[in-house]
Amino acid sequence: MDDRPREKMSVSGAASLSDSELLAILINSGTRDKSAIDVARDILAIAGNSLNALTGMSIEKLCSIPGIGGAKASRLMAAFELAVRLQSENPEPKMRITASSSVCKIFSPLLRNLEHEECWVLFLNKANKVIAKEKVSTGGVSGTVLDPRLIIRKAVDKLASAIILVHNHPSGNPSPSELDRRQTRVLRDAAGLLDIALLDHVIIAGNRYYSFNDEGL
Repeated sequence: MDDRPREKMSVSGAASLSDSELLAILINSGTRDKSAIDVARDILAIAGNSLNALTGMSIEKLCSIPGIGGAKASRLMAAFELAVRLQSENPEPKMRITASSSVCKIFSPLLRNLEHEECWVLFLNKANKVIAKEKVSTGGVSGTVLDPRLIIRKAVDKLASAIILVHNHPSGNPSPSELDRRQTRVLRDAAGLLDIALLDHVIIAGNRYYSFNDEGL
């Protein structure tokens, strides 16, 4: 049954399957020389046997692996994206943000494996409960530029009393750059004019993060 993961899952449940067996079900078929499980093992080996690294692979990288064409790569990417959304989904409506760790829990699955920078904003009500989260900027490997007017307009439209800025550093270093610090000051001052508080700016970098608020900034 080791080479028949579907049958194994029907008997023992999905939790009984290895990572390669789960991937093999998504891949569905192998090549002339390799089974689906063999191809799945190849994929994991290329990712250093890390599921986090695997979910960060581009569709082009997946398609370059023998036995993985466009359809299979798309199926894998869809499964990875569902996993990311599940992890970042708010556990309950209007979750209350009490610490930077709560922000990291929401955004780390979305941002930690990206190869480019993205900037998101968390919109909060007076009780610091989440109204919405929204991506406001996408950049390159080394940075992304914010439009404070766009963010403030969105906050006003959502009747938000506070906002939290979140972005990632693909480099793996969570320390803020001078641009990060400057854009944070500009956004804080712009929001303050409309009595909207910028509570924090959190930078996600792999499994680490930096909080402006925790650092007294």
